[in-house]
Amino acid sequence: MPQNNYNKQEKPRNNPFSPRTGNGGGNEPKKVKFGSYWAFIIILAIMLGLQFLNPFGSSTASTTFTDFKRMVENGDVQKYVVINNRNIVRVWLNRDSIQKYPDLAKNLPPKSTLVTSNEPQLYFKVTSGDNFQEQMSDFFKAHPGLKQPSADVDEDSDFLGRSLSIVLPILLFFGAWLLLMRKMSGGAGGGAGPGGIFNIGKSKATLFDKGTRVNITFADVAGLDEAKVEVMEIVDFLRNPKKYTSLGGKIPKGALLVGPPGTGKTLLAKAMAGEAQVPFFSLSGSDFVEMFVGVGASRVRDLFKQAREKAPCIIFIDEIDAIGRARGKNAMMSNDERESTLNQMLVEMDGFGTDTGIIVLAATNRPDVLDSALLRPGRFDRQISIDKPDLSGREAIFKVHLKDIKTSESLDIHKLAEQTPGFAGADIANVCNEAALIAARKNKNGVDMQDFQDAVDRVIGGLEKKNKIISPEEKKIIAYHEAGHAICGWFLEHAYPLLKVTIVPRGTAALGYAQYTPKEQYLYNTDQLSDQICMTLGGRASEEIFFGKISTGAQNDLQQVTRTAYSMVTIYGMNDKVGNVSFYDPHQENSFTKPYSEETSKLIDEEVRSLIENSYKRTLELLTEKKEQVAKLAEALLQREVLFQADVEALIGKRPYEEKKLLQPDPATPTGEISAGVPPYDSDVTNQSLPASQQETESL
Repeated sequence: MPQNNYNKQEKPRNNPFSPRTGNGGGNEPKKVKFGSYWAFIIILAIMLGLQFLNPFGSSTASTTFTDFKRMVENGDVQKYVVINNRNIVRVWLNRDSIQKYPDLAKNLPPKSTLVTSNEPQLYFKVTSGDNFQEQMSDFFKAHPGLKQPSADVDEDSDFLGRSLSIVLPILLFFGAWLLLMRKMSGGAGGGAGPGGIFNIGKSKATLFDKGTRVNITFADVAGLDEAKVEVMEIVDFLRNPKKYTSLGGKIPKGALLVGPPGTGKTLLAKAMAGEAQVPFFSLSGSDFVEMFVGVGASRVRDLFKQAREKAPCIIFIDEIDAIGRARGKNAMMSNDERESTLNQMLVEMDGFGTDTGIIVLAATNRPDVLDSALLRPGRFDRQISIDKPDLSGREAIFKVHLKDIKTSESLDIHKLAEQTPGFAGADIANVCNEAALIAARKNKNGVDMQDFQDAVDRVIGGLEKKNKIISPEEKKIIAYHEAGHAICGWFLEHAYPLLKVTIVPRGTAALGYAQYTPKEQYLYNTDQLSDQICMTLGGRASEEIFFGKISTGAQNDLQQVTRTAYSMVTIYGMNDKVGNVSFYDPHQENSFTKPYSEETSKLIDEEVRSLIENSYKRTLELLTEKKEQVAKLAEALLQREVLFQADVEALIGKRPYEEKKLLQPDPATPTGEISAGVPPYDSDVTNQSLPASQQETESL
């Protein structure tokens, strides 16, 4: 199931923790400004022009010394001038001689222009003026009958050209260096950019002050009444500190929001930013991390420096476990940079005085991995638990998300809340959005109850695969498999009440599933867990009874059963031979050593297998006794594909056990158990008490 970090979905343009562009987040056309980039381009263009364009005018072409001597022999040269300071020779030809050289004539201006022009037609380079004159003297001595053209020696006085040839390369180098420095410093802001190498030690926190408005308030946060009271007290303390300090109280230095993903930790922080009339710094734990050593600690120092200047204020660090993991637990996976960042955080939180008015708010879904020094009083004085919402909380969250959705009058929000136990706020937001999309796809004027039920199915099992080709033999196996689950849940006292059973394929590999409405409770006894194991094994037992063989469709069932059985033996002490011991220690989760011997490990494996085997025998006995009901339910599934609780009652009678509801329900396990495929989330009854590492769902 998709998990987010807040209860209410928001449009990306209204994300208060994202930079705003323009007025109200709109896209405004950017104005092109004349800056250093344009100056750099102009200088480069001038240099290229001086380098590649003809520096002697449009009527001058290049030639060679050899061609020049041949022209002199032919009597085509009128005069030539040696330019000593540039080591070139400029050549004037006779007017009628130009046409003898077609290659030269096509590069020269028209004849009318040549008549009035005093510019040379040719030039060529020499090693030195004196050497050239000696060579010409020898040449004329070797050809005594030649008519010698007039010769002269001169120097160029092009001061501007020479100056540009010296200055422009310097300007070009300086411009390239300036652009490189601005690029490295984060843009054209002269080093003020937040992402540049010169500002790499600066804090990346986003500041929400009086000029920045956050549109989320506590009215948008539903289902977190206790947590809202805690954070509202912090906001009130910052607004009216004398109200508390007059009695000798001290401001708490920090509060840690702890809860599973999607329960609303980040949303609660956003609401604080919207309600508080004080500066609010927001960033994530990964913002401190950089490839350069010492950057994280530098950013922590800069963050608290800014916070002291804005005090009283709030600092919110999302996903603080990115930098707050326990130090020294695993030498092979140590990270000196992260630990130095954490050390600086500890120093800063314990370093400023109690009257500065700085409160550090942090959120994490892994409090077990945080360093103990970070959790002690004086740093994070309060730990605010944000759990999955109960029945009333889910109902309140549905009301918040249904404000902007056109719903039908027949929609029962209370019933929706009852059918979604274990759903976090983000899941409910997803269900509401999916229901609106389904209703729009059907061209309805409002979203009704059926649309929400289809949305819940889609969130639990994935997209319906209507075009998936399943052979009649496989479809029959799936029907009897799901019927076995349903009958076990129907006739076992402590099993979850059945809500719906279907053999419609969903998701990537789910060929069918049975959906239950689990009771919301805190504690589970041995009988309840035993019945849940039997119900989960009902699909495989049904296959063995009716087909005499088993299939691979029970893979997920076996995973859940194994996890539950091992939890009963090794965590909850529900085994006579192993005894009242618990081998699970969250602080030793990554340890390579087991807290028990090989002999105990063998005993645990034997007891788990014995527990599962006894439950399987019990399931076989139950389904053999209720074989007629299983067959009736399976045949109805083959005909109709989907059966609800009322349909099952019409087929096999009312469930023999009363459904008991708690006066104060609390979140329990998720709503569905999918067999013959991959579940969208873990429906194991023991999941709410298992560590996060034991709640992962493996695919088929």
